[in-house]
This record gives sequence, C-alpha cells and structure tokens, in this order.
Amino acid sequence: MRSHPLARRNISAPVLGLALLAALAACGSSSTSSASPPPSTHSSPSATALITANWEAFFSGTSSAATKITLLQNGQAFATIINAQSGSSMARSASATVTKVTVTSTTQATVAYNILLGTTPALTNQSGLAVYQNGTWKVGDSSFCGLLALENGGKAPSVCSLAG
Repeated sequence: MRSHPLARRNISAPVLGLALLAALAACGSSSTSSASPPPSTHSSPSATALITANWEAFFSGTSSAATKITLLQNGQAFATIINAQSGSSMARSASATVTKVTVTSTTQATVAYNILLGTTPALTNQSGLAVYQNGTWKVGDSSFCGLLALENGGKAPSVCSLAG
C-alpha cells in the first residue's frame, strides 16, 4: 500500500487538526456544477474549471454538510464524519486554493492545492485526486482519507478502507 503524499510531510499536530477541520468544512460555492460530461481531452478547460470550482467548494467553510457530501467521491460513506465536523468555528474559516489541475483521463485528475484557515496557510503545496463520479467532478476519497489520517497520527478511519 502506497503512503499518501501528506504522510511524508513533517506537520505539527495543530496544523494537522486544522487540516482536518478544513477538509471537513468543505463546500460552499454556489457555482458548483454537477451535470457536465467528462472532458473529451486531457487538457479540457471546462474540466479544469469544474474541478477547480468543486474542489474549492468542498474545502470552503461556508458550505453545508450536504453539499460537502455531494462533492466527495463516495461522500455518503463519510456523512457521519462530515456532519460531525461541519459546525466547528474553525471549520467554518477553512478554504482551499487550487493552484493547478492536470486532467489525466476522462475520469481522473491531479489537483495541486493549499488549505487555509482564514488567511493563514495551514497546508501548502498539497497534491490530491479528483474523480468524475455520477456526472460530477469530486474530491477523491483517497485525498480526503489522507487528510483524515494526518489528523489521526497516520491512521485513517475505518470508513477509508470501505470507500472506493
């Protein structure tokens, strides 16, 4: 089993806690699109725009838990975790900035991003996976599980072994 890229980073416990809260704060953009066809090429500008919008929405502290669940691959499996964290004031201050999207197939893309709490970077230069699932570009559950594992001393919750 390959380790998640975040697991190799030396990140302090408070930052890890902030990262988890940021991840769980997810989704607040009303510009989220969910019914676009997958890109026809690897460099589709529309796919890049949708991935960016949905990724940033997932990590936005102003989003509802229900929206976050729809923007996470296999999101319903993570509903308990997302609902539990969505009310936190720290989670509500979270956001993400996508710095690069590389579409690698019609159903996957690599996303470079930063997580912020307010205006303070909590995690920078992160790499994650976006997946096209049920007509929507979503944050890959492997990326979310990597953040959850960071928060929990390297151990992902059991739902991560069950998710796609």
